[in-house]
Amino acid sequence: MLISAFMNTKMSIVKAKEIKVKSAPPAAGPYSQAVAFGKLVFCSGQIGLDPKTGTLLNQDIQTETEQAFNNLSAVLASAKTDFGKVLKVEVFLTDMNDFAKMNAVYTKYFPRGVKPVRTTVEVSKLPKNARIEIACIAYLK
Repeated sequence: MLISAFMNTKMSIVKAKEIKVKSAPPAAGPYSQAVAFGKLVFCSGQIGLDPKTGTLLNQDIQTETEQAFNNLSAVLASAKTDFGKVLKVEVFLTDMNDFAKMNAVYTKYFPRGVKPVRTTVEVSKLPKNARIEIACIAYLK
């Protein structure tokens, strides 16, 4: 009964839409900055690259974290959403000793309400020798 009821429903086809934004660094390979699918947007990882110069702002972990969030903000805005709609965050650090300093910056972007779920892992290396990369999934307004 359940199967026949499912088979009789009209299914709408949801297509993926690539999100491109000039105010964030372009994808450095064969991938998208973000992809919207249904009511969700999946953002590729961002590092602390200055989108105007293409250089890594690597003075310290706080500066890199701030710039990575600035880049993610531009991608989210292009998808017509923001940090208040983020559901999941993935943080990649090359040194887990930077966790507390990264977390102090991170907290500014999610100050109230339900915090997104998060995964933070240490990795051996990131593109351009960055210290941090941040990716997220958000829902669309």
